[in-house]
Formats: sequence, structure tokens, C-alpha cells
Amino acid sequence: MNQVKQAQQISDLLNSWLRAVRAKDVAAITSIYHNDIVAFDAIGQLQFKGLADYRAHWQRCMEFCCGESFFEMHQLQIQAAEQLAFTHFLTHCGGTNDKGELQKCWMRATQCWQHSSAGWKVVHEHYSMPFDMQTGAILSDLTP
Repeated sequence: MNQVKQAQQISDLLNSWLRAVRAKDVAAITSIYHNDIVAFDAIGQLQFKGLADYRAHWQRCMEFCCGESFFEMHQLQIQAAEQLAFTHFLTHCGGTNDKGELQKCWMRATQCWQHSSAGWKVVHEHYSMPFDMQTGAILSDLTP
């Protein structure tokens, strides 16, 4: 399979994933992840190991925002080889709070994908937010 076709497959999976996040469909969100996913998310614990652990995290995230979910991907880059691929992108995400106000911020994401008979699956995901080293404050107001 050539690199262009592999990158297109991953792009298609990510587009489906984006729709699932916006719909707060945790089963569809986690369908792109490998059973042995290791994830470093900006929210919650230091790391998540295994699909059940990461699915529970996604469920908590979806329940946190009581209103509509806001989720956009920007500056997507895909590097694909035969068995492995890497993606990185900026995510503009957030949700509506209980007062109806949209709260959003920018985050950074990197994913490592592995290809098998089950297709492309994310085996590692890393989300982060920049912070000020002097104060420890998260810099949620930065823009690209």
C-alpha cells in the first residue's frame, strides 16, 4: 500500500473520530484505539493503559461538559509507512457549560498508529497544553 493511500485512510478515520467526539459517542471515539493503547492526556491521571481505562476517561470527559461539544482539528500532519504512522495536530476544543457559555482552548496532539489485519489503530496518543514554567499556570489562551 502506498503512503498516500495510507495517509488517506488515517485521515478518513480521524474525520470519523472528530464527528464521534462532537456527538459525544464514546464507543465510536474509542473505535480508533488499539486494545493496548497507552495515552498521555492533559486531563486527569498521568497515563492511561489499555482501552478500558482510556474509554472510561473519554466517558468522564464527555460527561464533564453538559452542553454541546466543540472540537476542531487544525494543522494535521500525517507521516505514514507500511506498518506505522504518526499524526500531529492542534485541537481547538471545549464545550458549553451549565450557563450556556462556550469554553474552549487549544491543545496539542500526537498519535502513533499501527497497521494490522484490523486496520489502522492508535497505539499511543499524547495530548498536552503549554504552561508557564514560573507560575505553573496553564496557558489556555494561546492561539496558533
